[in-house]
Amino acid sequence: MQSAINPASIAENPLKAAYQTLQWGKNIFALAHRQTSGRLRQFLFPLKDSEKSVPLSSQALDDLQQRFQALLEQDWQDGQAGFYPVELLFDNPWDEFFRYYPVVCLDSPKVWQRAQAKRYQDFAANIDTSEYPKYYVQNFHNQTDGYLSETSANLYDLQVELLFGGAADPMRRRILPLLKKALVNPSESYKILDVACGTGSTLRLLRAAFPKAKLYGMDLSPAYLRKADRLLSQRLDDLPQLLQANAEALPYQDNYFQAASNVFLLHELPAIARQRVLEECYRVLQPGGTLVICDSIQVSDAPDLAPMMEGFTKAFHEPYYNHYIQDSLIDRLEQIGFRVTACETHYLSKYFTAQKL
Repeated sequence: MQSAINPASIAENPLKAAYQTLQWGKNIFALAHRQTSGRLRQFLFPLKDSEKSVPLSSQALDDLQQRFQALLEQDWQDGQAGFYPVELLFDNPWDEFFRYYPVVCLDSPKVWQRAQAKRYQDFAANIDTSEYPKYYVQNFHNQTDGYLSETSANLYDLQVELLFGGAADPMRRRILPLLKKALVNPSESYKILDVACGTGSTLRLLRAAFPKAKLYGMDLSPAYLRKADRLLSQRLDDLPQLLQANAEALPYQDNYFQAASNVFLLHELPAIARQRVLEECYRVLQPGGTLVICDSIQVSDAPDLAPMMEGFTKAFHEPYYNHYIQDSLIDRLEQIGFRVTACETHYLSKYFTAQKL
């Protein structure tokens, strides 16, 4: 991708230019990382022709660049509109980058070897996998120890940033305006649940946008919850309540929350589990409560990017992704009892806003 920064905008709005320069810099670095690691992988663990992804057309690549630029513009505008503090646009964990990027590079040959050998349930001997659903005991993204080790938790956010070209947080932030429009009283102590909170990245954004809210997070991975606790403890604000649980059986009473978020989870669930999670979100929300979902775009949203979506399944061991990209989440939500009030896409993510009737 080539940067779309207009030199004239630097003089007109230097802060916006700084933001775009930061994001495009991260994007270019991520692209260089992927190209270099791709060549090294092909040398060490060459892919068969049948395993290689179909390249995107030049038109699709142009579309991808336009989507990225549109995401940055929307992110900037939403910060200016007060949906979240502008400081979030520059909140980058550089200490984590410099600490863990070398580890990501050193771990990559293990990932490539695991992918080539198709070892998709490969965990360290000290990890007990017996208490987890079968579908969860996977090396998603071919990553070491799946979601069940401290190393995996420490590397995850950086791996996602490299995958999305530095756009992970701008895509996560798109849920904040949707929630702000639903939770209109800034002085109220709303109860907000982040379902499958992972390392706490979304909770960190929610805390900045809703400083008076009572935040809750749950996840199935104890290692990722420990990482979330460390991340969120870096600030002196009230800590979200974190619980280990399966999202198919949320440990909260009926009608408890005014809002819930669900970010990058549904594509990693088989259809039955996906349905149960949505039903549980409905159960724990109050009547009139809002569920906001952020997940991957689907084939119907960008047919020209279908080869990339299909390649994602091959390259990153996402066993349930092919079903997800064809699934009708609107139908699922409405059959449960939600009213879908908005559906939109930004860059590589899709967003649903659903209200419990």
